[in-house]
Formats: sequence, C-alpha cells, structure tokens
Amino acid sequence: MSNKPGRFAYFWKELRRRNVLRSLAIYAGTAFIILEACNMLFPRWGFPDWSIDLVFWLLVLGAVINVFIAWVFDITPHGLQKTKPIEELPESAYKSDSKAWKTATYASLAVIVALIVFNIVGGPKELRAGDIQSLLILPFDNYTGDDQLDYVAAGMQSSLIGEMGQISALRIISKTTARVYKNLEMSLPQMAAEVNADAVVESMVMCYGDSVCVQISVITPFPEEKQLWTAEYKVEKSQIMNLYNRVTKKIAEEVMVQLTVEEEEHLLAESRTINSEAYDLYLKGQYYWDQFTPEALQLALEYFNKAIEADPEWALPYAGVAYFWVAVHQFSLAPSTVTIPNMFENLNKAFELDPHSSFVHYVSGLVNGWTTWNWEKAEEEFLKVIELSPNYALGHMYYAHILSCLRRNDEAVLHCQIALDLDPLNPMIQALSSLVWTTVGDYTEALKACEKALSIVPNHPAALGNLVGVYAILGNYRQSLEIWTAAMYLDEETRSSILNTYDQQGLEASALEFISEIKQLSGDFSVDLGQLYSMAGDDVKAMYWYEKAYEAHHPMLPYLPTGYYSNEPFKIENSALYSLLVKMNLPLPEE
Repeated sequence: MSNKPGRFAYFWKELRRRNVLRSLAIYAGTAFIILEACNMLFPRWGFPDWSIDLVFWLLVLGAVINVFIAWVFDITPHGLQKTKPIEELPESAYKSDSKAWKTATYASLAVIVALIVFNIVGGPKELRAGDIQSLLILPFDNYTGDDQLDYVAAGMQSSLIGEMGQISALRIISKTTARVYKNLEMSLPQMAAEVNADAVVESMVMCYGDSVCVQISVITPFPEEKQLWTAEYKVEKSQIMNLYNRVTKKIAEEVMVQLTVEEEEHLLAESRTINSEAYDLYLKGQYYWDQFTPEALQLALEYFNKAIEADPEWALPYAGVAYFWVAVHQFSLAPSTVTIPNMFENLNKAFELDPHSSFVHYVSGLVNGWTTWNWEKAEEEFLKVIELSPNYALGHMYYAHILSCLRRNDEAVLHCQIALDLDPLNPMIQALSSLVWTTVGDYTEALKACEKALSIVPNHPAALGNLVGVYAILGNYRQSLEIWTAAMYLDEETRSSILNTYDQQGLEASALEFISEIKQLSGDFSVDLGQLYSMAGDDVKAMYWYEKAYEAHHPMLPYLPTGYYSNEPFKIENSALYSLLVKMNLPLPEE
C-alpha cells in the first residue's frame, strides 16, 4: 500500500505551508470590521442601500485575490518572492507552523464564524441608522379625566404629525389613516404591518390647563414589541409648539435619523410662543373641520374666527378661515362673489404673519389652482409645501391634480402614489386618486379607488362624483345616472322617471330630462349641465354652460383637458372649447 498522501491531504498541507489559512483569517477579520463599520456609517451619511452591497462584493473579490497572492507568493526578508513547490525544497526547508500561530489562526476563524452567526440568527440586534424609516403616530389617549378634551388629544396628534412630517428622511403616516386605529382591537405589530411602519409612537395627555402634561413612547414592533424610548413632559400651554419641536428632534435622535442642515437650522429650531386661549380655540376648529360635514365646517369657521379675536397676530387661524371658503367654493355652497374675496382677505393676512408656514402655502396652492387658474403660481406653492412638509399627503395629491390638469401625467401618477402611500385609509385621498387614474386612462384603478373610498365612508361625495364619470366613459350609462341622480338628492319618483326614460328612449332623452330637473335646483350646477348637454349631443348648449362655469370660476372646470372630458360621452370637439382652455391657461388636448 502506498504511503503517498491523498490529494486532499496534500492540498491542505500546501494551504498551511503557503500561509493561505493564516492570511485568509487575518483578511476575513479585517473585512468583517470594515463591513460592520459600513453598516453603521453609510445610512448615517445618507449613502444608498446598494453601497453596502458594493463594499461586500468588493471584499469578496479581495478575498479571492488574497488567496491567490498567498498561494503564489511568500513575503521573505528579501521581499516578495514566488513560492516554490514543496517538491523543490529540501525536507529541512519545510517547517510547520508553531502551535501559537495555529491556535491564533483557528481562534480567529472561530470568532469570525461566531460573529457572523450571531449577527444573522443570534441574540437581540442593536438599532442601527436606517433601520427605522417610517413612523405610525397613533391618536393621543385622553387621560385627563375630561371626555370633553378629546379635541385636545386629536389636535396634539395632528400637530406632532405635522412637526414630524417636516423630516425628509422619515415617512410619517398621515393623521386620517392613523386615526383609523383608535380603539381598534389590534396589536401594534398588526397596525404597523398594515401601513408598513417600522415603529409606532404612543402618546397620552395627562393634564390640560395652564400646563400641558404628556407622555410619549416610541415602540419598535418587529420581531416583537420593544420600547425604544419614553419620556414625560410638562410645559406651559404657551410653550406647546416648542414641545412638539423638542419631541420631534428627540424622536429623530432616538431612531438615528440625520436631519438636514435646513431642518436643523430652520424648520425645527424656531422658538414659538402662542396665546393659550387662541390655541385652544384653534384646536376646536381643527376638530370640527376634520368631521367635514356642513354643520361641522360652520362650527370650525366660528372657532377659527374666535381664535383670530384671541390672537390677531397668529397666522394659522386666518389660513383656517381661508381654507373654509375654499371648501365652500369647491362645493358651490356660495357664489364666487362671496367666496373669493373672503379667501384672499384671510390668505393674504396669513402670509403677512407667517410666510414660511406649509399650511399657508397649501391653501395658497388651492386658491391659485382652482380659483384664479394661475397654474405656475399654484405649482410653485405646492412645491414649497412639499419642500417644507414632504409627508403632507394632501399636498402631494393636489399637486398631482395640478399636474393632471397640465397633462403631465407621469409626474401626476408619481405624486398620487406618494399620497396614497402616506395616507392609504383616507377616503378623500382615495377619491382624489381616482381622477388621476381616469386622466391616464387606468379605469380599473379609478374604480378600485372609488370603491375603497366608499368602503371607508359610504356616499362619499367626491368618490360618487368620480364614479359617475368613470361609468359613463366605460359605457355603463345607467349606473352613471343612478349614482348621479342620487347625488343630486332627487326624490325617488323623479329618479325612477329618468332611469325609465333611459331604458326606453336612451341616453340623450334621459339626459335632457335630468337637465330639466337640475335647472329647478338652487346652486351652481353649470358644469353638470355642460356635461349633460354633451351627453345629449348638444355641444352648443354644453359650451354655453361651460362659459357660465368659467365666469363663476367653477373649481371643476379646469379638468376639461384631462382624460375625463376627453372621452365619450363628455367629449366636445370645437374651437369654442379650445378658446375656453386658452382663457384658463390650460394646454390643449393632444390631437
């Protein structure tokens, strides 16, 4: 039997003789340290995720090169020399490694393997920069013992979300979606998973008088719930804006988010003292505004005006009043001769007091877009909103509508998707998205968005209005008329008559009957009449009512060049329509 060693034994012997294992152990230890340092520092420095992968593969390539060099060359007192095969060396020239070197090599390899295993599957992991990129700020719990202070808890959640939303490196779930989870029997991991949040903020109000007491906690829900940070604060009510500032910066620090220079120096560094009475009244105004019923909006207006009386030098209540008149104008609840002057009076005052408020710029974007049709100024304002508050979902969505009206569809879809990601359970966001999808011709998504909005709030007016148009474009005229006549609050007998006319005589006859009924209603239905005359095949009368809508600055008129009005049965092809679009500074439909 031959005493010649096997190939594997020979190869292993050569690896040891050529110091490949020792070299690889040293290299692996160094590479591991480099990779861990990159994992910690790259997210903090704002490097993209793929940069760590690049370092990893470069280190793998380096390991291959290291093995090759160690196999081929030796470091000798005379410099780098090519390693000779063992057969060319005398027996005395080959010396095995000392026990110390062997022990050090194997120990190094064992430690590296242990660290890798521990890093992948073992033990709790420390939070690292970049691990938390999205926050769900839950509604504040009211532990004051006074149920009438629920508006305070709601307002404080809204304020903290607004303050946190200024941080560009974090995705902050909007308040409407966050409020869905109030009193729901769901675990924090379930809530976080549903909105793709990396951490959850829980808060409670414990006292509200001359002083405000709050407790705020940040909890990481995965793989199991773990409290990352908690703190209690007690401040004078006049200092509450500074409290939101302090909490925002502390949470950013705890989740290891790097603020930009502008965020650090400007957005989150202001010292703001407010009138306590005005703040309380403004919170009540916000509370009723969020309910968004005609009665609640009127109460919101009253409280905003009372806040102005309490502190005439605070901008936000003026912006709230301007926002009220924007809503009244949008839903044609008052003539433009009333709404427009009130909008500008309060908006101009808000700008005078606080030209850096994202909310003031937001209201200005709405006014310039849907009232004066100054699209350049409207786009400038919404871009400013997004710069100041990158997590403001409605800012992104209304900017998407501006882009739709300007027929910049790719950009519109981008901002629409950002808004949906920030506020997926907001019925208004869903309803508004349906028009963007209609503009780009994606009617399946448009219908899904309307259905989701209606599943959250049945009979949501914006969702129903968009369903009318989508069903008509798809040729489902009866469904369109069913929804449209219901939205106009026609009595059942009248609705049945219009639908029977459609069944027996067709679309044109039913549209004309519908027109006669609408003309008996009070309010500005000029755009509806224009649509219905278009459906009835009378473009001349359709244009007459669109011109009436132009004179009244009707907020729905700018959607004429979008896909909504460029499709049957609303399509009008004549020079009068193009002239109207030119007067509104809108692009002409593509040929």
